[in-house]
Amino acid sequence: MRTGLVKGLICLFTFINQLVRYWLGVRWWLVAGLLAAVAAPAVAAPLGPGWPRLSQAPRDTARPAPVFARRRLVVQIDSRYSIINGKFSIINGVKLGLEWRGRVRTGAAFYFLSSRIPTRLEPPDNAADEADATLRFYNVALYGEYIVLENPRWELGANLQGGMGAVRIEYNNEDYNRVRSPRDFIALVEPSMAAQMRLFSWASLGAGAGWRQPLFVPELVRREISGPVFYVRAKVLIGPLIRVVRNREPLFSQKDLRIHGVDARTRQKFYE
Repeated sequence: MRTGLVKGLICLFTFINQLVRYWLGVRWWLVAGLLAAVAAPAVAAPLGPGWPRLSQAPRDTARPAPVFARRRLVVQIDSRYSIINGKFSIINGVKLGLEWRGRVRTGAAFYFLSSRIPTRLEPPDNAADEADATLRFYNVALYGEYIVLENPRWELGANLQGGMGAVRIEYNNEDYNRVRSPRDFIALVEPSMAAQMRLFSWASLGAGAGWRQPLFVPELVRREISGPVFYVRAKVLIGPLIRVVRNREPLFSQKDLRIHGVDARTRQKFYE
């Protein structure tokens, strides 16, 4: 019986000894890992003027910048020309939006017909025999534009805008007073293409054409308002003009305008 008891105690002590050794080994591994984690920032930091510095990996400058990396506010007077009822008309407007790296432009716009165009729409019952009815309309639109092709001299962009507004008739009533009919709701969509040529680093000249199409209106109103649109634009870029004056460069220089390609460095030079 004593022999069995002695053997049991020896097995118990052996098990305890192995357990302690295993725990000590694990503990030392944990201590070593914690020390390595604490020492890593100290090794990476400069130790002093006499110690060598660890070099960092260079940034990838060849990767093009994202289209939406930089943005700027754009305010633009947008006058468009159109043919309505066979008459040349002017549609004035203003745009307010954002531009990302000169490639994507989006925002809101307001337009109104400033020309007096004779209308084929029927005037109200209280109109005079010589009503002299003219068309009036305005609309608010959201627009988006993307520059499809671009180099330092030329750019070609696609534009799409859509919105809603109102149309009404201005006419002479029975007392020969100039009055306006109640507003009728209209929805408009207008796709267009535009090209622009940069004359100097701070000035450009462009032109575009498209089609204006009303939606959710009677056929007579649709024929009255739908039609081609075209425009000519002269643009002065304030940022590049200030840089030219500040650096005392020639005002009408053609520098960098003959470079071919659409690399990110050239785009950043002209649009930031």
